[in-house]
Amino acid sequence: MSENKDPHVAQSDASDSDASDAAVKFVYDFTEGNRNLKDLLGGKGANLAEMTNLGLPVPPGFTITTEACKTYLASGEEPVELRDEVSAHLDALEKEMGKKLGQANDPLLVSVRSGAKFSMPGMMDTVLNIGLSDKSVTGLAKQSGDDRFAWDSYRRLIQMFGKTVMDVDGELFEDALEAAKAAKKVVVDTDLEAADLKKLVTKFKKIVKTEAGRDFPQDPREQMDLAIRSVFESWNTDRAKLYRRQERIPGDLGTAVNICSMVFGNLGPDSGTGVAFTRDPASGHQGVYGDYLTNAQGEDVVAGIRNTVALADLEQIDKKSYDQLMQIMETLETHYKDLCDIEFTIERGQLWMLQTRVGKRTAGAAFRIATQLVDQGLIDEAEALQRVNGAQLAQLMFPRFDEDAKVEQLGRGIAASPGAAVGKAVFDSYTAIKWSRSGEKVILIRRETNPDDLDGMIACEGILTSRGGKTSHAAVVARGMGKTCVCGAEDLEVDTKRRRMTVGGTVVEEGDVVSIDGSTGKVYLGEVPVVPSPVVEYFEGRMHAGADDADELVGAVHRIMAYADRVRRLRVRANADNAEDALRARRFGAQGIGLCRTEHMFLGERREMVERLILADADEAREEALKELLPLQKRDFVELFEAMDGLPVTVRLLDPPLHEFLPDITELSVRVALAESRKDANENDLRLLQAVHRLHEQNPMLGLRGVRLGLVIPGLFTMQVRAIAEAAAERKNAKGDPRAEIMIPLVGTVQELEIVREEAEQVIAEVEATTGITLKLALGTMIELPRAALTADQIAEAAEFFSFGTNDLTQTVWGFSRDDVEASFFTAYLEKGIFGVSPFETIDKDGVGKLVKDAVKAGRATRPDLKLGVCGEHGGDPESVHFFHEVGLDYVSCSPFRIPVARLEAGRAASDSAGSDHR
Repeated sequence: MSENKDPHVAQSDASDSDASDAAVKFVYDFTEGNRNLKDLLGGKGANLAEMTNLGLPVPPGFTITTEACKTYLASGEEPVELRDEVSAHLDALEKEMGKKLGQANDPLLVSVRSGAKFSMPGMMDTVLNIGLSDKSVTGLAKQSGDDRFAWDSYRRLIQMFGKTVMDVDGELFEDALEAAKAAKKVVVDTDLEAADLKKLVTKFKKIVKTEAGRDFPQDPREQMDLAIRSVFESWNTDRAKLYRRQERIPGDLGTAVNICSMVFGNLGPDSGTGVAFTRDPASGHQGVYGDYLTNAQGEDVVAGIRNTVALADLEQIDKKSYDQLMQIMETLETHYKDLCDIEFTIERGQLWMLQTRVGKRTAGAAFRIATQLVDQGLIDEAEALQRVNGAQLAQLMFPRFDEDAKVEQLGRGIAASPGAAVGKAVFDSYTAIKWSRSGEKVILIRRETNPDDLDGMIACEGILTSRGGKTSHAAVVARGMGKTCVCGAEDLEVDTKRRRMTVGGTVVEEGDVVSIDGSTGKVYLGEVPVVPSPVVEYFEGRMHAGADDADELVGAVHRIMAYADRVRRLRVRANADNAEDALRARRFGAQGIGLCRTEHMFLGERREMVERLILADADEAREEALKELLPLQKRDFVELFEAMDGLPVTVRLLDPPLHEFLPDITELSVRVALAESRKDANENDLRLLQAVHRLHEQNPMLGLRGVRLGLVIPGLFTMQVRAIAEAAAERKNAKGDPRAEIMIPLVGTVQELEIVREEAEQVIAEVEATTGITLKLALGTMIELPRAALTADQIAEAAEFFSFGTNDLTQTVWGFSRDDVEASFFTAYLEKGIFGVSPFETIDKDGVGKLVKDAVKAGRATRPDLKLGVCGEHGGDPESVHFFHEVGLDYVSCSPFRIPVARLEAGRAASDSAGSDHR
């Protein structure tokens, strides 16, 4: 089916900006919008409008815009025009339905549902059955011919309204419901009869009166207005803000509110509700996937209160509705050109579509689906590349359980979100958070999760529930976060109050270790060993695309990575300090080494040599230490150049603060003091303590390090340059192709660089003269101080390349000591929303990024052929890679494991910018 051919779409097919520029309009009928208006109508409202315009069976309704929400949140009051607009649309809806909201003899009932631009499953409020009251419930019973249905709908309204709108503790309603079932000696709520539910309504109203201090409102319009306000306010609940921070969703978008005429899945065995996916969101495989629940309303499915049946079973229950649903699913997937997540209700044999959206999927499913859609001709390779991201690729590189390990299987549930998770069993979110902060790995075990469990879900390694399916709250949220999840493990009896889980004769107490496999749904007692991911094996050249499931995934990854490599402009190098890391990085696709930290070569037994060099108080002692270090350094570089033959290797000269090579001043002081108290003083320790005192720094990260160390300790940098030059000459003599680049660290002024460069060029010339081999060794610097960035035009006169050291640049721009602040106050800053993400994880574009951008422009103004790269860990962060592409760097450098992620994101950045140029 072609897109936007319906006349309703044609007349309203405007961009989000077009809509925002129009006259103030806070309410849109479903027939007025389309899927391009997500900023204004939210994802749910925009897609309800799209389905309406496609001619699909959508219950009539209207949407209150995100602009109304933002106005309310800013002022505490709804826009003055909103009430009149809602009244006008409600009047139109009542005329279309032939009945009025909450009328006594035949009530129109509506749902009030949130709907932000980006999906936030379960994070904001929804209220069903608005319009029911003591008077209209009897009218609903008479009109439907089903007393039980009417009273069940009324108790649901009071329960949802009481919890979400009137702030009543939801456990009070749950306890009353459980007590009613216990009194009746039944297990599920569908076994309660009309009389039981009528009594439950009375009890629920008493709970509301006691807890909220007022009666449950009987005026249907008051119910609707209060519910609308509650949805607005739910945008800023703690759980919604936490979810937005986790998913990096902007906090200023607001939510739309969807008012939709109710259709009922709880009218008996010929009614029901379900959630369907056009493809399996866990694997990406095509087929019939979803959950269905007879005699239930939509919230029952996602809440996991009752275990569902597979969507395929609907064919036997109601073939007509099943066939219609299959056709609609095909229509929607073809229209959206993607996996669609669909909510539907069947009311006495009539199918109704309640929602569709592009569905959340696991990382493996994302890669499989993207390539499947290419093969089906629905999207091209460029679009397939945009359908996946580096975070998903990183998830696919995590280990999996060893299939050959001896295991004790406890049970099996639904494989809801893949991965291999091992941890101590905990049964509530508070414990999950507490133990996680203490360094424990935990598995959160619940009967079913709800939005209040979000903190614990973030803190845990994996989630295990005894109820619910692939569309339950636990499954949907886990997939969105990339967490391992097993749902609906019915054999597990979870007792959260006694903090234990029973499976047959086995009791798992809190603190016992369990392992869950989100790819198979299996649950094990104890720790199951893990093995490398097949995707990692592919990158290392140990697996190829084939026929089985793992090979199919590898094939999808291979195709998308190949396209990303073809289109990307940014090259990707590795941060590697030895031949072993360099070879692995090369297998992962590294195009050179962007950062070889030579200080890592001086650990272990070499540390004493560096200590003697630094503490030397005479030229002879210093020269002796340098003489010992030279051949060791040369051997390191020979191995590194051989591993990276034909590719650039950027070697950073010694950079670390002195304290990393000197004895700890406190320990040494105590040792000397104890020796003196025993009258057994060691002369060497005394001299060492005096030297350490002389060199001790209060803030060593801003002290004698980098180029300063090279200038203060004669011969240090020239020894390293000589080792690099001699190693390069040796490799060339062996017919190798070494491409060494020498990087001077922590430069703040061009004069520092000029002095070191002059000394280095002299050493290189001496090696050339001695060996008879011409060397082309580029000399550049690391830009990691604000002054270096601000004077990049001057520094570029003496540098052939810049490599931005964004770790230190972030420290010096922000005034942060990374080792201290991340542990002390970053958590509070993230929780308060000061940071959306740590500036050490994703580059701060407004501050650090501006310096990088300005330095790029200034450096290239002086030297147009200046090579530019970045070698902080930002080089492997997906969002940062896009920034580095935009500002014109030539390469990024990151740890070997992150190289595939950087390659993928570099391709996405190039593809995205090319698409922007054509749009």
